[in-house]
Amino acid sequence: MQHSSIVGGSTAKRVISCPGSVALVKKMPPQPSSVYADKGTMLHEAISEILSDKSIIVGQYKYKDITLTEELYAEKIAIALDALDEIDPHGDLVYEVETRVGFGDLLPGVFGSTDLVGRIGDRALVLDWKFGDGVVVEAEENAQLMFYAAAAMRTEALKWAFDGATEIECVIVQPPVTRRWVTTPERIATFERELVRAVKIASQEDAPLAQGEHCRWCAAKPICPQMTGAVDRAIKQQIVNLDIDTLAQHLHTADLLEDWIKDLRALAFGLLEQGATVPGYKLVQKQARRQWVDEGKAAQWLIAQKINPTKVAEVISPAQAEKELKKSKVALPDDLVVAVSSGTTLAPVDDPRPAVQSFIGLSKALSKL
Repeated sequence: MQHSSIVGGSTAKRVISCPGSVALVKKMPPQPSSVYADKGTMLHEAISEILSDKSIIVGQYKYKDITLTEELYAEKIAIALDALDEIDPHGDLVYEVETRVGFGDLLPGVFGSTDLVGRIGDRALVLDWKFGDGVVVEAEENAQLMFYAAAAMRTEALKWAFDGATEIECVIVQPPVTRRWVTTPERIATFERELVRAVKIASQEDAPLAQGEHCRWCAAKPICPQMTGAVDRAIKQQIVNLDIDTLAQHLHTADLLEDWIKDLRALAFGLLEQGATVPGYKLVQKQARRQWVDEGKAAQWLIAQKINPTKVAEVISPAQAEKELKKSKVALPDDLVVAVSSGTTLAPVDDPRPAVQSFIGLSKALSKL
């Protein structure tokens, strides 16, 4: 699913609050997908297929490596469909799913994709599925839903849903909860003017930056002067001398900085995995955890040592086995155990662990031979 590089539904709040972020985000390398994002995409596509009267087979429907299991269907899709039945108990809703919407000549290049837009009586409906578990999304004054409503009003394929409507209902379905907010066409028109103004400001070289809750999902946090400046100020501040009001303010800033630090490390990790050089840093193997080379042979050996090799139907770990063996002062044979790392991690160059070559970087190097 494509999204505008200027502003879309999910970035509307950030762009209105911080127009300067548009230019910063364009400087960032493409963000890699994640298993959580792929899971969300799979669920969005599955429910779109169902609402379009297309058949899907639970247990076989997939997106990349994510499968729609019975458990996922029951926890997410079934509950989302039930929520739609509650919104439309009499089956009066006429709707379209997965429709590209845009602002035409008003905002060229600005577009997005709606999950569901429909009409019941005099009320237009704009609905967005949220299948993530981490962050609660409210419907009231939701910039993403207002973006979709404003764009849909200007999109030929969806104008019918808003013609003559006196109310516009914005709905977030985030199983198991549904959140609803009824607003007016006038409120959406006001939002549209705010968006147009922000996009115009964002095109200027000196577009302003602003720190706030919108920073949480901004891809440009690692290079944002607002964030790096907050770090410099925090380092210079003597914490023991903080008054209560300043302490409270810094605690709020700390939450933003924790996200900034996480994204900063993720950016460096991603660049190193791509084979780039980050001065002062490298990829190293994570701490290796010992495991059995052959669980069957390990169990037989432990039985010979009069040690119960199982714990809740699983073979005990090498560390647990060593603890038991200490009683009889018997050493664990080296050929039964192997140390396996769970992957790579970011570390300073003076870390004693040897640097590892990323698979992607190695592939690029081999391709040049």
